Amino acid sequence: MFIETEDTPNPATLKFLPGRELMPNGATADFIDADSVAGRSRLAEVLFDLEGVSRVFFGGDFVAVTKADTVAWDELKPQVLSVVADYLATGQAPVEHEAVVVEDAIAPGDEEIVKQIKELLDTRVRPAVAGDGGDIVFRGYRDGIVRLTMQGACSGCPSSRATLKHGVENMLRHYVPEVVSVEQVEA
Repeated sequence: MFIETEDTPNPATLKFLPGRELMPNGATADFIDADSVAGRSRLAEVLFDLEGVSRVFFGGDFVAVTKADTVAWDELKPQVLSVVADYLATGQAPVEHEAVVVEDAIAPGDEEIVKQIKELLDTRVRPAVAGDGGDIVFRGYRDGIVRLTMQGACSGCPSSRATLKHGVENMLRHYVPEVVSVEQVEA
């Protein structure tokens, strides 16, 4: 199996592209550390067994792996390629049990605003963020404040705050006048 790799804006994260769908229907899975796997993904467990892997993220057609500062990509990259290729050759799904993303309750009267926000995120933001090896997840909206979680490569990226505040916030405020600001919520 041939797996391509791509750099991301986060120098600690590489995207591994096996040339096939991994997560159907726009689903993603973010494992912030080995403890977060909890039987949900055998592939993530095996990746975390590699010395230096600090985060694993599965997107629609890629695996984004974040490394610790103590290891170099020239050491870790061949190991990750081998693990991903061997695992995918078994035909098993990368994720056995998906985590449920908990959203804040929607206040009465905000349903249409939340629908607009989610549509903009799904059509304009998530594809761009996926291109950088991550995802952005809606967590809630109340009193003009949109709560989002950055995942994968975007979570630890030095430019993620700028992306969130200047890119996402400005776009949402433009299309949805009720939006006052955007804040990042940790997973």
